[in-house]
Amino acid sequence: MASTFFLILPDFLLMALGLLLLRWRFLPSDFFTGAEKLVYYVLFPSLLFSSMAKSQLSLQQISTLGLATALVILSGVALAFLALPILKPDRLRHASIAQCSYRFNSYLAFSIAGSLGGEAALSAMAVIAVVAVPLGNIAAVSTLAQQNKSSLFGPLLKNPLILSTLSGLAWNLAEFPLPAPVDVTLSRLGSSALALGLICVGASFSVHALQGSQRLVSWMIVIKLLLCPVAALVINALMPLSPLEQQMLLLFAALPTASTTYVLAVRMGGDGRLVAITMSLCTLLAAFSIPLWLLIQY
Repeated sequence: MASTFFLILPDFLLMALGLLLLRWRFLPSDFFTGAEKLVYYVLFPSLLFSSMAKSQLSLQQISTLGLATALVILSGVALAFLALPILKPDRLRHASIAQCSYRFNSYLAFSIAGSLGGEAALSAMAVIAVVAVPLGNIAAVSTLAQQNKSSLFGPLLKNPLILSTLSGLAWNLAEFPLPAPVDVTLSRLGSSALALGLICVGASFSVHALQGSQRLVSWMIVIKLLLCPVAALVINALMPLSPLEQQMLLLFAALPTASTTYVLAVRMGGDGRLVAITMSLCTLLAAFSIPLWLLIQY
């Protein structure tokens, strides 16, 4: 449990830094608006393309582990939408934080996977990411687009996170080499995305955003940290996955939500402050829940 906590701790330190930079007026609020745009359109797409282009992929794993991953995500999506008839929340707020119930923190995914199972675990997590990143983004973009009464296919076709993931996958399947200078450039841009994205989340943090939405936020966190792992355990029992693949699927399901949930919500006119506090709470609680889930099965 301690090792997982210390893997997540840097995320909180970066968010705290963003909060302090804004509160101390070291940087103006306009800076963070521009930084969010930079992360969304340049930095994080660079990270996704690079990760997909260099991943060691197996078609057999994609057909089985990929299907299992899709089932976990679809379970999260279905449970998130159950909140509408039960809690009757504000539609825009729901669309903004529904993504927190099924998207995952890819940085933590690869960090923890590598420490658990080395290269084999990283390869399995890459297969999971190939399915989870585009599917999770498509679900999130579709939900937000509907609330903004905009065209569904326009935001999907223009979304830089989806485009970079699919283009990186196509590059990988075509077996094109990634030139060293391009690889280094994309890696450096990707590293910047993780840090700057979390700093922007911290700068937007506001406890007041919770007012009136406590039940909705709790609903999404319970789905992400409790019900999605349960779904993974059921899928593990039903599908022909290896023990390592089962472990990676459970880890994926138990991970806190992606740091880009905030940036996506802001860029598409959602409630960014509510997403920021939901993501922060989810990440904090995951430091304690992930070790417990891994301990239950293994």
